[in-house]
Amino acid sequence: MATARAAAPATLLLLLLATLLPVQSAPGSIDGRVVGGVDATKNQFPHQISLRNNNSHSCGGSIVSRNFILTAAHCVTNEDANGQFVAVAANRLTVRSGSNDRFSGGVLSQVVEVIFHEGFANLRNDIALLRLAEPLIYSASIQPISLPTEDTPADVDVIISGWGRLWHQGDPARYLQYNTLKSLSLEACDELIGWGIPGELCLIHAANNGACNGDSGGPAMYNGQVVGIAGFVWSACGTSYPDGYTRVHYFNDWIRANSDVQ
Repeated sequence: MATARAAAPATLLLLLLATLLPVQSAPGSIDGRVVGGVDATKNQFPHQISLRNNNSHSCGGSIVSRNFILTAAHCVTNEDANGQFVAVAANRLTVRSGSNDRFSGGVLSQVVEVIFHEGFANLRNDIALLRLAEPLIYSASIQPISLPTEDTPADVDVIISGWGRLWHQGDPARYLQYNTLKSLSLEACDELIGWGIPGELCLIHAANNGACNGDSGGPAMYNGQVVGIAGFVWSACGTSYPDGYTRVHYFNDWIRANSDVQ
């Protein structure tokens, strides 16, 4: 396993907009339509949003209140000349909510503030909040998702969704996709990819399934709550290795301290 890790670099799950949101390297051998997924039905995931950078889809995210979106820090940061992470200018970012079509429909909202975790580095603490210029108006297709009330147990079905690539280096999905993965214990994740970290959630799947570029920042859902934020895949999309998600429960206090989520 150590040999496999050394041979496979890590890649964050961006839509490969290198000049805007550069792909970052990770320690060890981690690699940043949901692969193997199916089309979501209308209003099936009313919390899911498309995060747009300069009018193009770059990442996913989750509505957690009328004013705030939960996403990944690597979706909304760049490295400066000193190697420090800085927020992408908020005026570049918009959010499409209430539509399964990443090209049209729903509501477009302007982002006015980017808040990312002060400890974000090396794929850890990969969490951010976006404050919107105007509160969202809830409807059947636009709804918040609750934070987890308890830590995500191992060996349960977790649903992921997003507009990421349909296969490794393939085309991104036009219509929202979803798939069901299985949660791992920290010990099992550490054994498989060396990533048994309390703030991380590993989701295992069969080959030709899982997250891919463009799914970053999107939700993993269990018991109707957002339990994960898409962060990275191991080596390539659709391998049989687990995908890495930020464990939302670990960051509940941070989210509440930096937003109006109760």
